[in-house]
Amino acid sequence: MGATLIENVHIAPVVGPEIPSGHIHVEGDRIAALGPGPAPAVPGAARVDGAGCLATPGLVNTHHHLYQWASQGLAQEATLFEWLVALYPVWAAMDAEIVRGAAGAGLGHLALSGCTTSSDHHYIFPKGRGDLFAAEIEAAREVGIRFHPARGSMDRGASRGGLPPDVVVEELDEILTATAEAVDAYHDPSFSSKLRVAVAPCSPFSVTADLMTEAASLARAKGVRLHTHLAETLDEEEHCLAQFGMRPVDYMDKLGWLGPDVWFAHTVHLSDSDIGRFARTGTGSAHCPSSNGRLGAGIARVSQMLQRGANVGLGVDGSASSELTSLSGEMRQTLLLQRARYGPAALTARQALEIATLGGARNLGRQEEIGSLEAGKLADIALWRTGEGFASAVADPLCALVFGSRQPPLARLLVGGETVVEDDELRTVAQDELGRAGGAARRRLMRLAGERGVAVGGEAGR
Repeated sequence: MGATLIENVHIAPVVGPEIPSGHIHVEGDRIAALGPGPAPAVPGAARVDGAGCLATPGLVNTHHHLYQWASQGLAQEATLFEWLVALYPVWAAMDAEIVRGAAGAGLGHLALSGCTTSSDHHYIFPKGRGDLFAAEIEAAREVGIRFHPARGSMDRGASRGGLPPDVVVEELDEILTATAEAVDAYHDPSFSSKLRVAVAPCSPFSVTADLMTEAASLARAKGVRLHTHLAETLDEEEHCLAQFGMRPVDYMDKLGWLGPDVWFAHTVHLSDSDIGRFARTGTGSAHCPSSNGRLGAGIARVSQMLQRGANVGLGVDGSASSELTSLSGEMRQTLLLQRARYGPAALTARQALEIATLGGARNLGRQEEIGSLEAGKLADIALWRTGEGFASAVADPLCALVFGSRQPPLARLLVGGETVVEDDELRTVAQDELGRAGGAARRRLMRLAGERGVAVGGEAGR
């Protein structure tokens, strides 16, 4: 790759002051320089006119379940535990073809909402259904965004006091072997990496203490990060109190699961003490406002977490509990829900952008590489047309991006200096084909589940 100059653009670097009219100089896959005024002369550089655009870091999605693209719209009035009980038998029918189609559609949808890096938490591996982990990795390579797949697992089925049916859990030894193999095969720790693997047992109500502790030891021996669900609902808290005699964060602390290499999904129900421990230990959170609202889980204490110095990133969560949700839209959801609960000063548009970018980068351990627009960082850049069309009526481009219920057009999305989206269209893969593959994945999953005797009905909320 050569040089690219983005000119005449409003820059929101997240770190440092905004630049109302400036330039960004990209060399290869990195930002060489940025600043106010016209771009310098760079022989042979491609020039991008950013007039009327806002440049932000690419958004970072730190919690997702891509396979769930194929099971959207089911159990619409359910709580988390009711929703899981309804959907576990459906997911048990998935195969690599379904995961490939669902992951491609989900990642393409994320890219179109300004996402340049996404994690994924895949924790169901039905036997004899192909290589599901490899299927989603191939989808990410095709779409072209940075990918952090987390090899999930469950070993505590209903017969051992857990929530999931035994048919969707694995044995401890096979989990540890498969997880180690996934890290060895795919994890790339290099600065410019587009593929890093995390270790991610599913949740306190689906995983044994042995798996939690062994997984933590494995991750730390391999030098990779740890992820799981935590404190999502009051049902989970009651379960932990009944099963372990302690609240979720206390249980994680006992198992050695607090630290700067850990980030948890949801963390809706945290006490003041929990928030303090997160801040002291550097433990991160992935906030998923739409999913938490859809399942009636509650509103996470994001503004207090930020005030106490705890890191918060953003997550879309699985599409089956957050149907067709965009990552850019989750900035707005975060801001509005915090203000609805704590008042209009609870969160600003610029704080919401930081959560969606640098906060996410910190969760993934990549704050030195992505998450802000700075010289030397990777050229993961979103250009939003905030000064054109309807959005031009809002003088503050950050307000137009975060407050608006409709995402401003995405003029360009660069991942390591390469164009992934241009003028609201994917350029790495045929967009319509991804959509069709996602629909085909759903039809295949419903058919296979039906053949196993699962009464999905094909209709939501029935």
